[in-house]
Amino acid sequence: MATTDPRTEIREFLRSRRARITPEQAGLPVYGGNRRVTGLRREEVALLAGVSVDYYVRMERGSLAGASDGVLDALARALRLDEAERDHLFRLARRSREPGGARRRRPAVTVRPALRQVLDAIADAPAWICNARYDVLAMNRLARALYAPLLADRRRPANTARFVYLDPAAETFFVDHDRVTRDVAAKLRMEAGRDPYDEELIALIGELSTRSDVFRRRWASQDVRLHRSGRKRLHHPVVGRLDLDVESMEMSAEPGLLLNVYTAPAGTATADGLALLASWAAGQEEPATETEAPR
Repeated sequence: MATTDPRTEIREFLRSRRARITPEQAGLPVYGGNRRVTGLRREEVALLAGVSVDYYVRMERGSLAGASDGVLDALARALRLDEAERDHLFRLARRSREPGGARRRRPAVTVRPALRQVLDAIADAPAWICNARYDVLAMNRLARALYAPLLADRRRPANTARFVYLDPAAETFFVDHDRVTRDVAAKLRMEAGRDPYDEELIALIGELSTRSDVFRRRWASQDVRLHRSGRKRLHHPVVGRLDLDVESMEMSAEPGLLLNVYTAPAGTATADGLALLASWAAGQEEPATETEAPR
């Protein structure tokens, strides 16, 4: 199974976060040199969180249903969780309180014509819309040119997670491929915490777990990550190296969809590269869209 029941997810997540913190980092005294655990002991986490050892043991065994927000906050501080990890912990707790499984509203699987018009109006920057499973749902001309290696796969909708882990071309295309493999798995785990009943997400994680050793290792780390802005370094087969600033924005009118826009400061080599890419794209035969297989 690609996803697990809430108790198992809670247990593995808390154990992994506890294992990465040393007593010295937590400001705790260390007596003797024979510690049989990596990171903090359960009783040390309980001390830092201000709860009894028995209570923390029950939480780490997967029982967060009765934990108040105050207790979860204290646990997040004790384990030094970042924003994404704290959000993930609270979502796991909510799932524990609702064993029947409250379903999220399913995100749109198509993009409204008005949104496609918005993409096409962005003429000087690659822009595209995806869902949290990394399915590419719509792209402007420059984004199709930028992600030509991704679109070479005939499967539709194109999926950047499959490209990252299953296509050898991704290792050259992403300059920081190792970091990208960590980030994509962490974002997929974040989404699995948000919507554990998404059958297509479960199928994607199962496929990647079966076919990619790298994905299995990244998934096992229990890391989570939010979709955020940042820097993307690519090596395009036609125009070469591009260091792009990425803005990834959740669309309030279309829950579950993300608008991604890639830009570069004027006068930089990457800005020149984007201009060259636009010229190259304009000279190509109109390519298959993100929802059509290449001819």
